[in-house]
Amino acid sequence: QKDLEVINPSNEETCAVISLGDSADTNAAVQAAKKAFPTWSKTTKDERIVLLEKLYEIYKSRWNDMSEAISMEMGAPIEMATEQQSATGANHIKAFIQTLREFEFEKTFNEKDSNNYIAYEPIGVCALITPWNWPINQISLKVIPALAAGCTMVLKPSEIAPISGMLFAEIIHEAGFPAGVFNLINGDGVGVGTQLSSHPEIDMISFTGSTRAGKLISKNAADTIKRVCLELGGKGANIVFADADEKAIERGVRRVFNNSGQSCNAPTRMLVEKSIYEKAVS
Repeated sequence: QKDLEVINPSNEETCAVISLGDSADTNAAVQAAKKAFPTWSKTTKDERIVLLEKLYEIYKSRWNDMSEAISMEMGAPIEMATEQQSATGANHIKAFIQTLREFEFEKTFNEKDSNNYIAYEPIGVCALITPWNWPINQISLKVIPALAAGCTMVLKPSEIAPISGMLFAEIIHEAGFPAGVFNLINGDGVGVGTQLSSHPEIDMISFTGSTRAGKLISKNAADTIKRVCLELGGKGANIVFADADEKAIERGVRRVFNNSGQSCNAPTRMLVEKSIYEKAVS
């Protein structure tokens, strides 16, 4: 193991020191998740909803703590961290609880009186690797649906912004999820990231980050035929036609700079109809 200083980008000072996990730590986390899976995967939908609702209430009570952690680890102004970053976590938890309530894990296939049916079952042990730019947004987007589906997991938050992830682990523990259902290990991509993506007892890996890292994860996962879910950034273009709202240009430019442009949906390109090009530029 080795220590890593977490730097607050707003003042370039050390705000925390974390220990980077090694292969023994990774394997211990995977084994804990594997051990917990048979029991957790057989819990009822209602049992999981009760725990997720507890998690949601605790999250709301720690909202300010989460905002301070995010502001410190990735440099967002505290207002933005509170109203946007932390808010995404709460919104996702609430939305997934509602989705789980309405979701049918078994349903008939085609004809109403058919003996054929579709059953949705938890995949197994999931490795979840999240980025630094929207930390709790990405953590909640991966962890909550995995919990709702009956999967167990190992989360590796970005080593650049790990504090919000560790706070989220505290919230999960306080909510009363069984031991081993959720596991967190700090580490870098070369170390823990590689170990998780190639581990034979990981059934699925979900990664959000760079295309370069996504390629490596896909290659590492191939030998064990695990499921791979990648969201590799990209950023999209605004398309502005001649009859568009005149404020579209202004809004598009403003959105580029939200979160310092570090968002996968930041409209960093603008395609403008030729007839209004000069007007748009000016």
